[in-house]
Amino acid sequence: MLKFILPLLAVVCLCSTTAQAETSAKSSNQLAYIAKYKDIAMREMQRAGIPASIKLAQGLHETGAGKSVLARSANNHFGIKCGGNWKGEEYYREDDDYNSRGQLIKSCFRKYRNAEASYVAHSEFLRNPAKAYRYGALFRLDPRDYRAWAKGLRSSGYATDPRYADILIALIERYNLTQYDRPFVTTPEEVTEPVREEVSRAVTGILRTNDVTYFVSEAPVSVDEIAKQVDLSVERLLSYNEGLNKDGQQVGSGERVFLKKKRRAYRGREAYHTVKPGENLYDIAQKYGLRLKILARRNRLEQDSDPATGQRIKLRGSKVKKAPKVESGRPAATNTGTTTSTTNDGSTPPRGQVVAPRTPRPTVRPTPRTNPPTTITRPTSTNTGSTSSFHSVKAGETLYAISRRYGLTVAALKQLNGLSTNNISVGQQLKVR
Repeated sequence: MLKFILPLLAVVCLCSTTAQAETSAKSSNQLAYIAKYKDIAMREMQRAGIPASIKLAQGLHETGAGKSVLARSANNHFGIKCGGNWKGEEYYREDDDYNSRGQLIKSCFRKYRNAEASYVAHSEFLRNPAKAYRYGALFRLDPRDYRAWAKGLRSSGYATDPRYADILIALIERYNLTQYDRPFVTTPEEVTEPVREEVSRAVTGILRTNDVTYFVSEAPVSVDEIAKQVDLSVERLLSYNEGLNKDGQQVGSGERVFLKKKRRAYRGREAYHTVKPGENLYDIAQKYGLRLKILARRNRLEQDSDPATGQRIKLRGSKVKKAPKVESGRPAATNTGTTTSTTNDGSTPPRGQVVAPRTPRPTVRPTPRTNPPTTITRPTSTNTGSTSSFHSVKAGETLYAISRRYGLTVAALKQLNGLSTNNISVGQQLKVR
């Protein structure tokens, strides 16, 4: 009896050892995959808002830790098929497509130049505006909630396997993939990136919108200082930002300064922006990382336009057939013939009215300027050693146009005058220095 038991035990031990070796090899492959692609996953989280843990878990599962034929032959890590709009290289293999006779046929998969291109394409696939009805809800989830993301992918129809969410969750927890979800994203279109240590504390964060990086300062800072901090020339910063026009210019707190050229069209989910009270076209261009000139042309508006509250501004695509309405009383204010006096306490009249200023003429002759319509006056009395200059608002002028004239940003001009909105009136005296 013993001579039969001993060989049987040897076989059992051999099988157990083989299984352990296979498990160890599989785990080793998965760890190697994570180490190789974690940085790409983190960059994509910062760029597009998809948790790095989810992307890594999907990649691990879809490619068998990088060992699948599709990953090795086509650099396709997420099983994305060609579709009708794909213009790149193709790779064919049997998957789950059948012909009219019920026979399995080869499916067309996208072929990428490298794995990173596949990771980027996966992000764009999920946040494609045309697929918002399927995947749009994912981007309203907390990016730290990997369970909700895994279940959301399954319920949206990304995968047909009913165990798909459980598989992703198990991989994330087994390899602690949530450690790569830092810094996490607060919204899909604005991603906070770590600030380099050499950047001064005035810069609160390097952010991203519409795939364009920018930063926001918590305190006023000059364009020269910004250029030094972000290692860009002043000329480049000026070319990237319509609101900046000279090297010594001060950038107000909370204002966006773009570190790359802004986009011609918005790549996010929204196709239109509904104008909020106090917003002008420049504000909208800044919000979505769009070139002001292109945005204005697409909507048949001037660059310094003040679109009326509630109007829809087109963010991508061809020109609109009809320009949105602008705030009443702006360009046509001089043709109304209506004159309204200011109140005795000097308060600002309702928006859109033409006002005959009642402030007395200054005793000091206005400082000459190259632009005749602009009147610069110096106050007759000051309590400090510095001298202030003022601009008298003309019909059709906006804060953006005035700020450009004096080398200021809109935020700085508003801060200088204690303004909380972009509303100004004809005849209003704005401090510009």
